[in-house]
Amino acid sequence: MTEDLSRSPFTGRGAGGGTGDRLPPVRLAYDRHTWKEIAHLLANLPASLIGFTYVVTVLSVGVGLTVTVIGLPLLAAGLLGARRLGRLERGRARALLGVRVDEPSPLPVRSGDGFFPRQWMALKDPVGWRTVLYGFVRLPWGILTFVLVLASCFVLWPVLPFLARGLANADRAMVRGLLSPSDELERRIAELESDRGIVVDTAAADLRRIERDLHDGAQARLVNLAMGLGLAKEKLLEDPDAAAAMVDEAHGEVKLALQELRDLARGIHPAVLTDRGLDAALSSVALRCTVPVGVTVDLAERPAAAIEGIAYFTVSELLQNVSKHSAARNASVEVWRASDRLLIQVADDGRGGARVGGGTGMKGLADRLSAVDGLFVVDSPEGGPTTVTAELPWRDRTGADAAGSAPTGSGRSRQRSGR
Repeated sequence: MTEDLSRSPFTGRGAGGGTGDRLPPVRLAYDRHTWKEIAHLLANLPASLIGFTYVVTVLSVGVGLTVTVIGLPLLAAGLLGARRLGRLERGRARALLGVRVDEPSPLPVRSGDGFFPRQWMALKDPVGWRTVLYGFVRLPWGILTFVLVLASCFVLWPVLPFLARGLANADRAMVRGLLSPSDELERRIAELESDRGIVVDTAAADLRRIERDLHDGAQARLVNLAMGLGLAKEKLLEDPDAAAAMVDEAHGEVKLALQELRDLARGIHPAVLTDRGLDAALSSVALRCTVPVGVTVDLAERPAAAIEGIAYFTVSELLQNVSKHSAARNASVEVWRASDRLLIQVADDGRGGARVGGGTGMKGLADRLSAVDGLFVVDSPEGGPTTVTAELPWRDRTGADAAGSAPTGSGRSRQRSGR
C-alpha cells in the first residue's frame, strides 16, 4: 500500500494540525491511474517513432526542395499535418494521464485569402513548429521510458508505481509546455472571435429596432397622411370645410411624423454629438431624464467618433434605467480621461439592486463595451446607492472623424438638469 503521490500531503494550513495537514487517503499502488501511466509510457516508443519519422521526413523534403517552387508548400502542408499529430498526442495524454490541454485555435484563414498568404500563415504557425520540436525530443525520451518501464515490470516492480509517476509527470510537463496553445495569443483570438459575434448580433438587433420603429411609427403616420390628403383632395370642391379639416389633421400628422423621425435619428446618432461633442450631447440626454442629473465632462479633446458614440449611448441607456427603475432623487454623470482610457461613471441615490443581466439592458451594454476592449462594472447593493463605471480605450480623433464637426473647446464643464 502507498499514498497517492500525485497530491501534495499539505495544503498550507500551518503546523497547528488543521484538517489541511492530513495525509491523502491510502490507496493501492497498482490502481487504474498507475496502469494508465504505465500504458502511456510503454506507448511512448511507437508514438515517438511515428512522430520522429514524420517530422524528419517533412523537414528534410520540405527544406531540401526550397530551391524549387514546391518546397515551401510541402513544408507548409507538413506543419499543418504536425498540428494533427499534436492533436493525437493531446488526446492520448488526456485519456491516459488526465492532462487537460486546450486545443489551439485553427489558423485564421479567410475565404478571400490567396494561395501565398495561406502558405505564409502556415509557415509561421507557432503551434506547428512547437509540435515539430515535440516530435524531435520525444524519440530519445520514448526509448528511455519504454526501456525503464519494461525492465521495471520484471526487476523493479516494487518501485514501479513511483517510477511511473515521476516519468508520467515529466510527460505531463512536456505536453503542457510544447503542445498547449500560446496562452496570450490564444486568449486574444478567442476574445476577438467572441467580440466579433457580439458586434454582429448588436448590429442586427439595432437594424431590427430601426426597422420596427420605422414600420410602427413614422411609416404608419405617413400612410395615414397620404390617405387623409387623398380624401381631402376628393372633398376639396364639394365640401371645402371638411377638406380644410382633413388638411389640418394631416398637418398634425406631419408634425408627429417629423418628431418621430427626429427621435429615431437621435437614437441612431444624434447631430449634437457630431457637432458639439460629448459635453453638449450628454447634457441633452440629462434634460430628458426624469431625475435631476449633474453632468461633468472633463476632456481636453474629443475621442474618436466610434468611442464617443459608444460613450454617449452607454450614458443614455443608463439614464433611461435611472428614470424607469431606480426611484432616485438625484443622479450624476462624470466623464474623464485617465492615460489611454476614457472613464464614465453614472451614479444615483435610488433603491439599488441593479445587476448585469437583470433585464434592464445592462448585459447588452457590457457586451458592447467588451467588444471594444472596454470594461463595465456595476456596484448596486440593495437599498442603494448605485454606481456604474464604464471604461473605454482612448483613441485619438482622426481627420475623418473631425470632418464636419465644429470645435468644442476644452476644459471642465458642469450641467445640472432634470424635471
